[in-house]
Amino acid sequence: MGKLTLTAFVSIDGVHQAPGGPEEDRSGGFDQGGWSVPFGDDDFGRFVVDNFSHVDAFLLGRRTYEIFAGYWPKMTDPSDPIASKLNALPKYVASSTLTDPAWEGTTVITGDLGKEVTALKERTEGEIQIHGSAVLSQSLLALGLIDVLHLMTFPVVLGEGRRLFADGAAPTAFRRTGGTITGSGVAINSYEREGRPTYGSY
Repeated sequence: MGKLTLTAFVSIDGVHQAPGGPEEDRSGGFDQGGWSVPFGDDDFGRFVVDNFSHVDAFLLGRRTYEIFAGYWPKMTDPSDPIASKLNALPKYVASSTLTDPAWEGTTVITGDLGKEVTALKERTEGEIQIHGSAVLSQSLLALGLIDVLHLMTFPVVLGEGRRLFADGAAPTAFRRTGGTITGSGVAINSYEREGRPTYGSY
């Protein structure tokens, strides 16, 4: 069975909205898009390239898919470690409205999300990666279907915007499996899902 991993950018106060550019997602009046960009140093780049080196398929939400599809198909250098994976490997997009995706290798998931993603994991050998895709990620976390979380915490507080773990998120225990801090101060930590939290008192 395949393993489903989520790579997520968050601020110190947990905001996950529009890390990559001012126009990425202005919903709710959010005007601080692009907040992760100043921290994109060589250490960060190496992590991203390494992460893409062991992917077998991609699962994306509609908004993230459209951002990727508007850029990556134009990147045709076969030596590009990110473009070569995104353009060649299977891509699945969860959407009830997308009907005719132009990006080669794309399959639209329209049915029951839990059943469809479980079936995708069962028929995929290796790693299925989610990048960004906040709404989809929250749904899959609630369903307990994300196996590994690569959480990149950027040294900035935004004070507004959608959070990855909002009120009502499913209580979940994780085990830290590795991590590093980039030269620009981004804390990259990897966690494997372990199930429900356990509780005690001091």
